[in-house]
Amino acid sequence: MRIPASAIGTTVGPREHEVDARWLMAYAAALGESAPEYFDTTRPGGILAHPLFPVCYEWPLALDVRAKALTDDVAVRGVHATHRLTVHRPPRAGDRLRTTAIVAALEPRTPGAYLVLRMETVDAAGHAVTTTEYGSLYLGVECDGTPHPNPLPSEEREPRTLSPQGRGQGEGWSWTTDVPIAPTLAHVYTECARIWNPIHTDRAVARGAGLPDIILHGTATLALAISQTLRRQPRGVATPVRAVAARFGAMVRLPSRLVVRGQAPRPSPAGAVVRFEALAEDGRPAVRDAEIVLAP
Repeated sequence: MRIPASAIGTTVGPREHEVDARWLMAYAAALGESAPEYFDTTRPGGILAHPLFPVCYEWPLALDVRAKALTDDVAVRGVHATHRLTVHRPPRAGDRLRTTAIVAALEPRTPGAYLVLRMETVDAAGHAVTTTEYGSLYLGVECDGTPHPNPLPSEEREPRTLSPQGRGQGEGWSWTTDVPIAPTLAHVYTECARIWNPIHTDRAVARGAGLPDIILHGTATLALAISQTLRRQPRGVATPVRAVAARFGAMVRLPSRLVVRGQAPRPSPAGAVVRFEALAEDGRPAVRDAEIVLAP
């Protein structure tokens, strides 16, 4: 199985989505949020979108690219490997958004072909809302090594890695918390996020794909970790988020629990940076090398 170099540059979209309060609230509720900023529709300025809400309107574009650029036997081997989100301004209830996607990079890796999908979302006036670099590994799949004529800079292809002091068991972590994962969370997240992938909800499909059972969405795991990180900031969930970057690792089974831990914010030219990770129940990192950039 091989992904040809011709896949690079494949474009899809635009797709239009109307963002309403119902969708924003449903996504927050799926993550177990209770802060009024996510639910009080009388709040001045309206309710907030969870920082990872953009995955909801981006998912259909990921499916479109798979259908256009990949064969079925390759597409089923894809796993979400990296995620890099830039928030130009948060999505809001009442927005009519347009999202386009392009295959921006394709590189051979030891586990398989690493493909990066760049998704750009703008509002009705054409102003940038979010940009996401969505990296997938197609396990056991080869790819042509022809370089893209306008390749992504390395810092855009993958999130930055943690410094050595963040890697030790417990070293450098300012806080740690347990997050229970209910047996129905993948079903609830699927419907509230509108991200339908049967490996997360259908045991027969999951086992047919070589998984031990249904597993939690990687974006749900990342969103839960982001929630815990924001709760520990002085402004709580109202803290503006400029960017999120992370790698995905171990599967999260249902039911189980996550251990989320993070460091104290450190200053950077882009804003305060908080490093965090989420460990699956067996202690392996489900979300690793993760950072969230907070606006002042």
